[in-house]
Amino acid sequence: MFWEALASAAVGVAVSLLALGSLARRLPARGLVVGTGAAGGLLGAFLTHSALGSGHTVLTLLGALAVAVALLSLLLRPGRLRRSATA
Repeated sequence: MFWEALASAAVGVAVSLLALGSLARRLPARGLVVGTGAAGGLLGAFLTHSALGSGHTVLTLLGALAVAVALLSLLLRPGRLRRSATA
């Protein structure tokens, strides 16, 4: 269980660093993004482990990934809106 929690936090941090690399202008401060990724990974692992039980490590890590991505998407600021010439 300890290794599962550590791996899920690492998955969340990895996703947040990838998001910072590709969407740096649309995200808030680096510390907030990394903390949210780690917390999302832990929350996702907790929810998935509670639903499936032990013995489903790969699925638990996939649940951690999904929740981390979902939480990080809430931090995104809107990009520039493009107006068409006809509108």
